[in-house]
Amino acid sequence: MKKIIVLKIGTSTLTAGTDRISRGKIEDLARQIEVLKKQYHIILVSSGAIATARQFISISGWNKLVPSKQAMSAIGQPILMQIYNEVFRDFNIKTAQCLMTYRDFENPNSRRNTMNTIQELLKHDYLPIINENDTVAVEEIILGDNDKLSALVASLVDAKALFLASDIDGVFDKNPHKHKDARLIPSISDLEQVSQYIEEKPNGLGTGGMTSKIQAARICFEKNIDVFIVNGGRTNFLVDALEEKIPYTRFSLG
Repeated sequence: MKKIIVLKIGTSTLTAGTDRISRGKIEDLARQIEVLKKQYHIILVSSGAIATARQFISISGWNKLVPSKQAMSAIGQPILMQIYNEVFRDFNIKTAQCLMTYRDFENPNSRRNTMNTIQELLKHDYLPIINENDTVAVEEIILGDNDKLSALVASLVDAKALFLASDIDGVFDKNPHKHKDARLIPSISDLEQVSQYIEEKPNGLGTGGMTSKIQAARICFEKNIDVFIVNGGRTNFLVDALEEKIPYTRFSLG
């Protein structure tokens, strides 16, 4: 039976450091999934709905308040899925959209129904693309960029691993954007100890800093699921991380 990998792709990775969704990065994702789906079931947790809306609508009259962000997410989500479908179709990858809130994980019936849906999609070789339902829930658009949501999904499906694609190679002993002598920490088992190294930076379009990734690791530790922070800006980052060809930080209990 294939093991499950959950990949969370954040806004900063999807936009490749610009203010627009990068089709090139989505093609990079598709190529990797095409290779890995022979061995794994892949679940994609994707941010980027708000960034997509900004790309296609005039932002005049919109503001940074939560209701505007919710409305922009509602506009951008179907367009983002259209982009995924167009690109992934070229690689013979069938996609399905799943919009969730945290309440879906708290209620036993909702948990069971969510699990059944995901299992059925995987059974029929569909790639679930999951995002927060920002119309009724706002936590991830305020702080988190789907880090927590991806951890909850990984725990729900008993994933082999959760990969958090970021704009950095992993956790460093200092902020590498401020300190040239910062060193990557390749392996972490003590989440309390590593908290001392976290020094956030402004994160552009995304909302998920290193703190939210540590919180995601804490959720996965409860189910003994390894969490990897990888640099999504690298081409072929997921395949190369699985083959230990690129640097990353791995959170593991043992």
